[in-house]
Amino acid sequence: MNKLIDKFGRQITYLRISITEHCNFKCFYCRDDEHIPNCKREDILSYEDIQKIVRIFSELGISKVRLTGGEPLLRRGIVKIANLISSIPGITDMPLSTNAQLLEKFAPKLYANGVNRVNISIDSLIPARFKEITRGGNVHEVINGIDAAIKAGMHPIKINAVAMRGINDDEIESLIDFAIKKGIDIRFIETMPIGAAGIKSFTQHMSEKDILARIEKHLKGRLTPIIPSQTDGPASNYKINNTNSSVGVISAVSNHFCQACNRIRLTAKGELILCLGQEDSISLKDAVRSDLSDNEIKQLIVNAINKKPEKHEFNSSIDNISNRQMVEIGG
Repeated sequence: MNKLIDKFGRQITYLRISITEHCNFKCFYCRDDEHIPNCKREDILSYEDIQKIVRIFSELGISKVRLTGGEPLLRRGIVKIANLISSIPGITDMPLSTNAQLLEKFAPKLYANGVNRVNISIDSLIPARFKEITRGGNVHEVINGIDAAIKAGMHPIKINAVAMRGINDDEIESLIDFAIKKGIDIRFIETMPIGAAGIKSFTQHMSEKDILARIEKHLKGRLTPIIPSQTDGPASNYKINNTNSSVGVISAVSNHFCQACNRIRLTAKGELILCLGQEDSISLKDAVRSDLSDNEIKQLIVNAINKKPEKHEFNSSIDNISNRQMVEIGG
């Protein structure tokens, strides 16, 4: 029992861990206006819980662990968590997803403790607009965080922008130029109908086709397709010729990438989520805090992986994910 292979033949090698439900932003497509995390200290995975779960997963073939949230830099002991995970045999890749508002402070320590690369959310470069989308964020602090990650040596650094018609679609070109200037990568993400907030913001949805048309028009033949590998994730990526940057589109709705899905998600409360578009989950927190042996926990995980669906149903059914908050499950 050293590999996780679901009933569709997909090998699971990538675990996303949400280490907190809290976030210092309140992006309107990610969480409802009135949403307040209901999470006591005893509800969330402890350092020891995280270490044990990741060790068990590494023995089942997981090699990539992404730290996410909420905003992971709000979690007390984030550097210690990074160190614990990166020290586990078999874990060879530990990226971080962050809004970067606090990254200037943490980047050097995180890099020294195993965080090798980072994805940063930035939906606008216009200060007032950024503040409106995030309901309080400071784009200048985010840019300082990006610069700190570059200085620390993290690579690659990717910025992610949710493309929204009538909200920030007029910045597609300037965001690309920003990434090229910084020598980093950029990906545009389609809105996803997860939770009431995501369903509501779906009215601003831009398709992969429309986003790519804008990218191609702006870059005028300077794109070279990058042949995807299983570790590249769900984006369609293109090298921007004569730069150190690439551009991509994550098209979860227009062109689902489920046939190559190699990932599972663990919430801050220890729920193992098998698919963003399905409700099925099991509690690994309860399992690791019980008297179950490692082999029994492994069998629990294997049984759960066999329930991983073939694909999400964003295009046909959203009722089963309307009660979720994207901020709680780490995207």
